[in-house]
Amino acid sequence: MNNLFTIPNNVHPDWHPLFQENLSNLQSIFDSTLSEPFYPAYNDVFNAFTISPKDIKICLLGQDPYQNEGLAHGYSFSVPFGVKIPPSLVNIFKEINIEYPNKYIFTHGNLELWSSREKIFLLNAALTVKPKKSNSYADLWKQFTNNVIEFLSNNGNNVVFLLLGKFAHSKDLLIDENKHKIIKGVHPSPLSAHNGFFNSNIFIKVDDALISFDKETINWTN
Repeated sequence: MNNLFTIPNNVHPDWHPLFQENLSNLQSIFDSTLSEPFYPAYNDVFNAFTISPKDIKICLLGQDPYQNEGLAHGYSFSVPFGVKIPPSLVNIFKEINIEYPNKYIFTHGNLELWSSREKIFLLNAALTVKPKKSNSYADLWKQFTNNVIEFLSNNGNNVVFLLLGKFAHSKDLLIDENKHKIIKGVHPSPLSAHNGFFNSNIFIKVDDALISFDKETINWTN
């Protein structure tokens, strides 16, 4: 990078201590990636961090951003308005409708309201990806996003960590189960959703966990 990495303006100040501790790591990541195209656009990479860790109710962990142009915008599983809903998110919406029949109608795949209104932290384990190359920057981002999860575990208040798929399950060692609730499920990918994601009541379990923490349940409308 021509300039030293600075904390983006859209990152909530409560995350700043984490970013300050990881400045050299972040500098190295972008030094390694800015010479070639990546998704999402640089200004969208840290969109999920606009909410305070103290306010987060749920952490929904994804693996890495969508690898096709125009899809990734800094929130796990989410796509911008006007973009076709990706298959995994279609299955998430299907399961919500199985668990809560006739309650929600999903007409698009933009989950920004899940972040800003419902305080769901839509974190990907890798925050950037090469075009059409899944997990291409996973190793670069691993330490930083592991630190993010630990920071949320240390500074969050009764967070429900929703870990879907074996990759997400592997992050459970970073989370203090004495303070938070971990809920594990099958990944909603079309390759695995019929092997335990559908009819799992995973979102009811999330809402029940929130109730146990004396928090409001989620309005899944997006």
